[in-house]
Amino acid sequence: MKPSRPSLLLILLLAATPAAASPAEAGRIEKGYQLSLEKWALEVRIANTPEARTEAFQKRPDPAVAAREMWKAISLSLREDWTIEPAAWFLATTAGITTPTPDGGTTPTFASETEMILEAIAAHHLGSPKLAPLCMALVASGDPRSLALLEKIENGHPDTKIQGVAALGVAMILKTLGDDPEIMRKRLTLLRKAIIESADTETDGVSVAKLAEDELYVIRFLTKGRVAPDLSGADSGGRQLTLSAHEGNVIILLFWNSGMEETDRVIEITSGLEDKFRGRPVTVIGVNNDSTENLRFLQADGTVNWINFSDPHNRLAAEYRVGRWPLVYVLDHKRRIHYAGPPGAFVELTAEALIEDIAKQDGK
Repeated sequence: MKPSRPSLLLILLLAATPAAASPAEAGRIEKGYQLSLEKWALEVRIANTPEARTEAFQKRPDPAVAAREMWKAISLSLREDWTIEPAAWFLATTAGITTPTPDGGTTPTFASETEMILEAIAAHHLGSPKLAPLCMALVASGDPRSLALLEKIENGHPDTKIQGVAALGVAMILKTLGDDPEIMRKRLTLLRKAIIESADTETDGVSVAKLAEDELYVIRFLTKGRVAPDLSGADSGGRQLTLSAHEGNVIILLFWNSGMEETDRVIEITSGLEDKFRGRPVTVIGVNNDSTENLRFLQADGTVNWINFSDPHNRLAAEYRVGRWPLVYVLDHKRRIHYAGPPGAFVELTAEALIEDIAKQDGK
């Protein structure tokens, strides 16, 4: 008797399903990308001339390439529980990656893939015990749909520890919506829940209690209208710097490093601000957590044209509870906070408005 042929449908299904779709393959991709970043960082550190350093910087591993490889490994298996953790990695890795649009703006490069992940979580994994890292990845993604999904997890997950992690995530996203008293009250309630329910739960090696305490510190000391904490340190040449020495000027304070996403774009934007505001009552000052030698190279070859604290051990970044780079604060002439967020047009607009306010006060 002749063996029966496999059906056409079965053949198509087998052809459409990547043989590599497995937890092991997803782990290989994640580990491979991490190793490539570590190798790149080493090459940058040992580059001993401006030319070699420029060449090394240009070889930074492209997260979009690793993300596309990961998407191939998980995209047809999003209903399966094992894809939750690599999906969290995908969301965190692709955060901030954009594609230029014809009108001169940008759009998230992986918007459709992110939407598919969020839909799969909502449809198949809302009760999964693996959601803790995904909650923080949803915060990192910056996708506006993340808030609603986190609220579902916070309100309905069967494990109160996961509810607490989601509550922390909701509180962190609400921070981006402003300092309205009602939002502040909601954030405080959510942070209390996070500490009560999930204090010892860790994400990326950091406890929920520590993350929540940092958010409470931000509410108390780093929200709009507060006087920003002073910073005291040294530049890449060992010269002493303080933030308070620049009071009287508008201060654009940038926390950054050469390993963050879109480093070239951030450097271009910040150099442009330094050029634009030169001769006006504005100080552009960075806090950089590269090695002091790396920062010195960047300034020596003219790549970086603004003054910087050298903060290789994150002492100063910790004072501002910086969890993700880049981060910009715009302070008025009395060091009061008027903006906190990513680099971009709002930084320049806020600085211009504050300069006008200084001029009006001087004219009285």
